[in-house]
Amino acid sequence: MKTLGVLGGMGPAATLDFLARLQAETPAARDQDHIRVLVDLNPGVPDRNAGDAAPGPALAAMARGLEGAGAQVLAIACNTAHAWADEVRAACALPLIDMIDCAVDEARRTGARRVGVLGTVLARDLYGQRLRAAGLEPVALSPESQARFMDLLHAIKAGGRGEAERAGMRDLALSLAGAEAVIAGCTEVPLVLDAAGLPVPLIDAGAALARRCVAVCRDQP
Repeated sequence: MKTLGVLGGMGPAATLDFLARLQAETPAARDQDHIRVLVDLNPGVPDRNAGDAAPGPALAAMARGLEGAGAQVLAIACNTAHAWADEVRAACALPLIDMIDCAVDEARRTGARRVGVLGTVLARDLYGQRLRAAGLEPVALSPESQARFMDLLHAIKAGGRGEAERAGMRDLALSLAGAEAVIAGCTEVPLVLDAAGLPVPLIDAGAALARRCVAVCRDQP
């Protein structure tokens, strides 16, 4: 089996959730059936949304470090960080399993034509490009709802997991009028939102990435 290298820490709780999903998605009867995972959980990566420092150099250095440690394939446990995926690819010779593509593939398989996105502005734009390329129509939050999303994101990163955060995220998902499926396009979203109470499928981008990572590392189609 191939060794997976994970660029994480953006944020730490979301990375731990992703690692749990890797374990859950692996068909294993014993310890040795699981894939080997090397993780750089680096919360020092510059804020992907602040714009005061570009995270590309830090992500590239993480990729090189994971390659040097023995990783054979890479994944980034952060949707927004995929805006700098080309810098990661250029930094080393390892293939990168793309979270955005994994989630869009799952959205397409639901049969939905209009797909809502819960994510940062950068992630929303990445998903918009990929969804349109796949023949799907992206549905974005209104500017006011996008600002509310960022407030909730900061609260979740600060440890908020209560009913206020859960209800707020659910309301934002429901505000995506006309969406026939919703992508949780930020790795913090599934910490407070699941499919219960939503009238349409919820695509968890982190879970989609985990399933693909397990398949690739186990050499499964």
